[in-house]
Amino acid sequence: MTMRWLAILAALTIGPLASASAAETGSLLLKPAGVFDGVDGKVHARWQVLVTGDKIVAVGPDLPHPADAKPIELPGTTLMPGMIEGHGHLFLHPYNETSWDDQVLHEPLALRTARAVASAKATLLAGFTSERDLGTEGAGYADVGLKAAIDEGIVPGPRLSVATRAIVALGAYGPKGFEPGVVVPQGAEEVSGTDQIAAAVRRQIAAGADWVKLYADYRWRPGEDSRATLSLDEIKAAVAAAHDAGRPVAVHASTAEGMRRAVAAGVDTIEHGYGGTPEIFAAMAAKRIALCTTLAASDATSRYRGWNGSEPAPPGVVLNRQSFRMAMKAGVPICMGGDVGVFPHGQNAREIELMVDAGMPPADALVAATWGNARCLHLSGKLGAVKPGLLADLVAVDGDPTADIGAVRRIRMVMKGGVVVPAGQ
Repeated sequence: MTMRWLAILAALTIGPLASASAAETGSLLLKPAGVFDGVDGKVHARWQVLVTGDKIVAVGPDLPHPADAKPIELPGTTLMPGMIEGHGHLFLHPYNETSWDDQVLHEPLALRTARAVASAKATLLAGFTSERDLGTEGAGYADVGLKAAIDEGIVPGPRLSVATRAIVALGAYGPKGFEPGVVVPQGAEEVSGTDQIAAAVRRQIAAGADWVKLYADYRWRPGEDSRATLSLDEIKAAVAAAHDAGRPVAVHASTAEGMRRAVAAGVDTIEHGYGGTPEIFAAMAAKRIALCTTLAASDATSRYRGWNGSEPAPPGVVLNRQSFRMAMKAGVPICMGGDVGVFPHGQNAREIELMVDAGMPPADALVAATWGNARCLHLSGKLGAVKPGLLADLVAVDGDPTADIGAVRRIRMVMKGGVVVPAGQ
């Protein structure tokens, strides 16, 4: 990310990032009706949380606290860990506004960056204090600059783990449909062969990638069914290069064969997984490979095609629900991620609600969005639970989300790193 793009990001900042922080007051004592710690699946009535600096220092009922600790009364709320978006694309916006092809080919990078800044802010205000962004879809390495701008306090947004350009098999991605002799910009970096894919992995890590994103399958031509694209040897080469560099690997795989190759290669998470079978999910569970089912993506795209949400649902939605249920039954770790960007940023909770609608108990869905995602995304030493020693990324919601999952949309307070984020920021 050049200084020019960081300047664009800086120009878009909207005032101070916080109204109260533990650093300013010494300590903050949060007093909700109850605490959902993200780990045990229960709401603990009358628990309090003491925050000093950017860390949680104590949790429990009637906490002893410093005399100068500033109390924050949160009556009627449940305090929970800041939610973690497991699969997002901040440089995309809903396809019913602008098609994916037009976003990649026709929207200027400055426009896409400005929109990503606004989307990051909306994500934070919706209670998602962290996000794994799985590819800029033609916006190059702009996610690295956005992450830096957030970390430096230039603009508000969640803590980002970024995948930069993502990696696809030569000729297998898009945009497509142009004169074959014309070189058309692609939504990801194209490779062919083990040497090229290893080089692409190393190139993206050098540019700032926290995760490596691969596409194990895709449609060779518009209107065709997806087929496996990267070979098993190619995926193994990418995984080896990424793991050598200490970076985990996420793989888009919607076909059974693509999923089999990803599992055999030892990837860290599989995205979508629509074509999963009991055998594949059993193998994932054995290797502790997480599944990010993106129920909200199939729901949103079906609605864009005219579905009104009534039953019977379209085949794609039904298939997605079935694969999700198979994965749960097999004991696969579930990564809560909706593929947000396909639908509006700030509506990230849509995935949690759809997980519950598909049969996951509300408490389990909440754990998946907090402590579960922290483990899937290698963040459990810092985030995902209301536990002493972890970063004070916290959200207060109206009501009890274990009884009414819709409470995750009723945000009363967002805290990131011990700083309360103003609602009107």
